[in-house]
Amino acid sequence: MADPTPHSSADSSGLPGSAGSNPTDAASDPPAADDSLQAQLLEAQAKAAEYMDMALRSRADVENLRKRAQADVASAHKFAIEGFAESLLPVRDSLEMALKVDSPSIDSLREGVEATLRLMSVAFERHKLLAIDPVGEKFDPNRHQAISMVAAPDVPANHVVAVLQKGFLINDRVLRPAMVAVSSGT
Repeated sequence: MADPTPHSSADSSGLPGSAGSNPTDAASDPPAADDSLQAQLLEAQAKAAEYMDMALRSRADVENLRKRAQADVASAHKFAIEGFAESLLPVRDSLEMALKVDSPSIDSLREGVEATLRLMSVAFERHKLLAIDPVGEKFDPNRHQAISMVAAPDVPANHVVAVLQKGFLINDRVLRPAMVAVSSGT
């Protein structure tokens, strides 16, 4: 007599869910796999929360650093000339003392002005504010402003003959060009 249920070749393949597989093995695998997946999920969520916390802390640190840097720059701008202003205070004191003299003589005025000029020169040197006094030098349009051309046979052409107003450099940058008369060479 023939078997009423048809058998296929897949039944004996041993694939899960096939007629030849062990039903107790299939029932025990899913809970173990679920527990393993659940543990991996919890571990991944914990790591994600840790990384998110680290990212938020880093972002806050960067924001605090940016704010601190802005405050430092604002303070530097606000007090940038403090040292220079402090070195000019003796100059002001000297001028105020000169004005308090009841009957100054020409000689005392001259001495006072010379002393005040020395104080100012010291302040300028301390802050790298240097005078441009280019008599005899070749004309440099970056440092000099030609006001006139003069005939000066003893001075080569395009050289400074006279300085009408000194120029100034601050840290090797032109603050004010020197106003000069330049030789035409004839």
